[in-house]
Amino acid sequence: MTGPPALELKNLHKRFGQTEVIRGLSLAVQPGERIGIIGPNGAGKSTLFDLISGRQAPDSGQVLLHGQRIDGKKPFQINRLGLSRSFQISSLFANLSVFDNLRCGLLWHLGYRYTLFRFLSRLDDANARTEQLMERVQLTGQRNTLAAHLSYAEQRALELGITLASGAGVILLDEPTAGMSRSEAAGFVQLIDAVTVAKTLLIIEHDMPVVFGLAGKIAVMLQGELLAFDKPEVVRADGRVQQAYLGVLPVTDQPSLPAGLGQHADD
Repeated sequence: MTGPPALELKNLHKRFGQTEVIRGLSLAVQPGERIGIIGPNGAGKSTLFDLISGRQAPDSGQVLLHGQRIDGKKPFQINRLGLSRSFQISSLFANLSVFDNLRCGLLWHLGYRYTLFRFLSRLDDANARTEQLMERVQLTGQRNTLAAHLSYAEQRALELGITLASGAGVILLDEPTAGMSRSEAAGFVQLIDAVTVAKTLLIIEHDMPVVFGLAGKIAVMLQGELLAFDKPEVVRADGRVQQAYLGVLPVTDQPSLPAGLGQHADD
């Protein structure tokens, strides 16, 4: 018997004042799928992630995680149910080391709660798991470096590690390569590919090579609606997508963007 989708959105609506940002959006993501979410600036992509992760509540509609409704729950509750998210702007403990940032992300998942009398150095399981996670995101060499002193790409890798720390099976990444050079982005794509094996991944990106390199399906948003949702080659050849997002361009073997549409910006 087939189980429920890993993540399901049913007729979501969200309005800010007179502006309807999400308009009746429905989407089902199966366990283990990798979904790239693209669309022009202002399409509602980051707002959609806010609705899924609990930062905003939909005006109507439902969000289900493995068949359980999570719309209306707080972000920490959703995280504990198995969904984790990164943001466009890194949010780290700047004056803590790489190791301590990652360990903070692991403690609750391992069952440790607030207490005034506990020596972190004696938490053998937490420390061992932190070492493993640090190695997975390729930051072992920066173990004792303060987060504030990392390079930009290393900070993004650290945030990815924190996103993974809860052990969530559904991962949302919001423009993870924004601000990186082409070579940094290529290396980071390989890292994402490696650490999200067997997980369900939704990724917002303006960088088309990143999207088409990672995603098994592409969801195209336009003015808060789902314009297309299919395999990359089908989406690339969709005339509506070419006109609305990529511009009226001939279909080629490589994804491309006209000048100006590849810039990174908030929705």
